[in-house]
Amino acid sequence: MRPVVELQSISKVYGGADVVVRAVDGVDLVVERGDYLAVMGASGSGKSTLMNIIGCLDAATSGRYLLDGVDTRRLDERRQALVRNRKIGFIFQSFNLIPRTTAVSNVELPMAYAGVRPGVRRERAIRALEQVGLGGRVHHLPSQLSGGQQQRVAIARAIATDPVLLLADEPTGALDSHSTDDVLALFADLNADGRTIIVITHEEEVAHHAKRVVRMRDGRVVADRRVAAPSDPPPRWAGAAR
Repeated sequence: MRPVVELQSISKVYGGADVVVRAVDGVDLVVERGDYLAVMGASGSGKSTLMNIIGCLDAATSGRYLLDGVDTRRLDERRQALVRNRKIGFIFQSFNLIPRTTAVSNVELPMAYAGVRPGVRRERAIRALEQVGLGGRVHHLPSQLSGGQQQRVAIARAIATDPVLLLADEPTGALDSHSTDDVLALFADLNADGRTIIVITHEEEVAHHAKRVVRMRDGRVVADRRVAAPSDPPPRWAGAAR
């Protein structure tokens, strides 16, 4: 099976003749289907720029990026938007939920953009919310949910389109320790079900739950090692009211 992500000599350069900043500098990276990868680095290491390139939110200055076999250099803006919608599920630190919209409607949103029929997208949204342990809160507003529950709504939204890649940017940064444990247990379960996950994080505890850790410094990959996944406790989020 083809890899989900193939980066070949990817660079991102900012500036002009006088000042040049190489935010990403010649990165080669392959992420196989079903992998669970954490990308770590200090501020300015290039990990956020790399995430934006992988998420088709920004284009590399040079190099080649294949997403599920698609050469992203050949995509115009419309096709890039389609790829983002159909192939990537985004999970952000700030949840990015619409405040006056119920959990189920928030989860439906990317499917609405994709033109999925209302009845089908409602069914998929409810199923995704049940998968993250929020089957009893589908009609709650974000303000009626805890931070951990809001992040689980965001995860449900990310998986509802059945993307080839889940891309999470500091997904536990706004959560307390209990909610962090819940989200990490959920990621472990999603990966066990075959989901490919890339997490951008500066937290060692979060990276420890991944199968593979990539470390960046000055725009370059300086370490890439596969680690033994920890034995996770039973996921406390399943059916939880928290």
